[in-house]
Amino acid sequence: MTGLQCLQDLYAEDSDFKTPWQSCLNGHPVDDYNIRHGFLFKGNALCVPDSSWRSHLIKETHSGGLAAHAGRDKTLQQIQSRFYWPHLRRDVTRFIERCHICQTYKGIAKNTGLYSPLPIPDSIWEDLSLDFVLGLPRTKHGSDAIMVVVDRFSKMAHFVPCKKTFDALNISRIFFKEIVRLHGIPRSLTSDRDVKFISHFWRELWKRFKTDIRLSSAYHPQTDGQTEVVNRTLGNMLRCLV
Repeated sequence: MTGLQCLQDLYAEDSDFKTPWQSCLNGHPVDDYNIRHGFLFKGNALCVPDSSWRSHLIKETHSGGLAAHAGRDKTLQQIQSRFYWPHLRRDVTRFIERCHICQTYKGIAKNTGLYSPLPIPDSIWEDLSLDFVLGLPRTKHGSDAIMVVVDRFSKMAHFVPCKKTFDALNISRIFFKEIVRLHGIPRSLTSDRDVKFISHFWRELWKRFKTDIRLSSAYHPQTDGQTEVVNRTLGNMLRCLV
């Protein structure tokens, strides 16, 4: 509890916790409250009195380190796993609604509508989605794009640096090096209708491996919603960190 010792002096006068604090001191704990090492807990969550520590904990969980300005639910989940105070959800919601970086750099999620869904996968790394994040600054190694490969069953994703000028041959090389080497040949591969993915080379390559190539609708790319969600999340994180 390094740095939080000051909380011990606040419980006795705090409007939210003085009653359960006194009850525990008197040996009559209520509502799963308990005192450990001089701190008040509700279950296994540390109780945080009404003080600047509440906003500090929200800020650190939401934007500290590599948190990358996670959304409300993720931030709330992280805080609730360790801390407790009344109206925690309300406080987290208000904080994120007022976060300047989130409001500036995070786009509004588009309604995916009722487009034709892809078949439901039944095993890991058999049915994959493939897409690219473009418009990134060039790295010292010359990469200016990210190849995103998502396992549609487990939702696990690989992010592979690449160049936006890569053709089907280059993409196939890094796909086999970074994906097939680890997970084997996929049963199906879903992508958009980029010229790379409708080329003769790309189709013939996967035909030899008996991999089903699926192209998302030209008018409704949200058909491949999994990579769309991952790309949006990755883009938001990168914009908030840069």
